[in-house]
Formats: sequence, C-alpha cells, structure tokens
Amino acid sequence: MINKNEDMFSMITTSSKIGIVCCSNGQKKEYSEELRRLEEILRIIGLQPVFSDYIYAKEDVFSGTAKERARALMDFYRDDEIKGIFDISGGDIANGILPYLDYGVIADSDKTFWGYSDLTTVINAIYTKTGKASVLYQIRNVLYDHGAQQIEDFRNTVINHTDDLFRIDYKFISSEKSKAMHGIVVGGNIRCFLKLAGTEYMPDLTDKILLLEGYTGTAAKMETYLCQLEQLGAFRKVEGILLGTFTEMQEKNVVPDIETLVRKFAGNDLPIAVTGQIGHGTDAKGIWIGREFGQ
Repeated sequence: MINKNEDMFSMITTSSKIGIVCCSNGQKKEYSEELRRLEEILRIIGLQPVFSDYIYAKEDVFSGTAKERARALMDFYRDDEIKGIFDISGGDIANGILPYLDYGVIADSDKTFWGYSDLTTVINAIYTKTGKASVLYQIRNVLYDHGAQQIEDFRNTVINHTDDLFRIDYKFISSEKSKAMHGIVVGGNIRCFLKLAGTEYMPDLTDKILLLEGYTGTAAKMETYLCQLEQLGAFRKVEGILLGTFTEMQEKNVVPDIETLVRKFAGNDLPIAVTGQIGHGTDAKGIWIGREFGQ
C-alpha cells in the first residue's frame, strides 16, 4: 500500500529548505530566542529553515502590509529550492492577504502549506481556489512541553513519510445509528473560519466534514458562531462534524459545554465526533484540510 503522505511530502528530504512565514500577527521581538531555538531544532531534524523578511511585528501586530506578507508567501511558492511552507503565526490579520495571493501558482505547486488558528483562513482559501490540501498544524509545537513527541512525530511524517502526526483518536457522541462519517475536511478555528463567510474564499460545505476548534471564548461566543453556521445552512449541508479542543471553555469547565451547544444546532442525526488531539494544545496533532476523512 502507498503511504498517503508520500506523494504530499516527497519533495521534502534531509537538507531540504523550508519557508517560514507570518501571514497573521507578527512575532514580538522578545520571542527572538524562541525562534532561534525553533531554527536549531529544525536543523537538527535535518531541514534548512528560511525565514521571510516579515516575521517580527513593526507597528502594532503588523510585520508588513497585507501585500507584503502575501508577497513573502508567494516568493516561497515560486522558489524551487523551498520544498514546504510553514506559518508560525496566529492572531487576527491573515485574511488580509487573500486577495493578493496567486492561486494559479499555488495550484501548480507541489508544496504543502502548514499553519493553524488564524491561518484557517488561508488554508481554506487555498482549498477553495485550487483544490489543494494544506495542514492545520503549528510547527512551534516542537518547542514546548510535548516537544520530544512532537519532534518525533514531525520528523517521521515529513522526512520518513509516515502518518504519525496525523494519527488521531476520536469518538462519536452522536446517536448510535451514526457510527461513521466520510468526506473532505474543511474548517478549523471556528472564529477564523467564519471570516470567510460570504466571500469567494469560503469552501462549499456540501458533503464535507466540518472541523471546528477554538481557543478563546465561552458559551456566549460559541452560541453566536454556531448561530451563524446554522444561518449559513452548514448543518444541513455537511456530512458530519469533527470537534477539536475548545481551550478556554474546557479550562473553565463552561456549562453548557461545546458538545451540548453543537448538538443543539446540529440536531440528533448528524454524525459528530470529538478529539482532544486537534486544536491549540501544545500536544496537538495535524489534520489535512482538503483531504478525505473517514473510518
């Protein structure tokens, strides 16, 4: 059997150059030591990271204008020496770059884009405009408390073409008749995904698996987001829902919890699965946006 990751990562080998970008909020200058450690770890893994010119915030959260940040990303897509592109940011402003990306170049590229949180906007736009899959994952996870496992899973997946980073555990919380769900995954961070509503970058939700996770926000905010998804017809269109972690809600043991809220809007028949391995946790794994999910 051919490993499904081999075709996507065959470009990346030991000593490959990878691009590092910040399409959302720029990094604070005090994080420079952290980024130096990231570079060191990536080199130990066997990769050669190349940082864009728009990494650190210069004014407020902006490392550059939307056009400049988009150009930095496209420069990596056009550079034949760069074999993969990893965004290390999060925050609020990634959707500003969407009109300035060259989706024709992206469609013709064999490179995979990686990012999480606010990069949900870029990842889903790439899928909508090109049909190409990207990975919802934050490469800075190799730095933190689960770093040893993250480094091992990342190296095995990217260099050795295993599925270690994508092997997630999940369980169904829906009715007994909903024992499986199949479809292409779209979505990601719920707040950031909804920035795409009404735009040309919003993916068609028909027959998709809708991934939802969140960082900040308790019951009231999630109710608002779920109301919007309902009004978009999301729960009538999708084949199922995959819930990742909702950090603030879970840390505060908010009632009603996210599973109860989602069931209220999604109804009793739509398959819903939950996993603690996708989201903002430092132990989070990756998931393909724009590829098939199913058991």
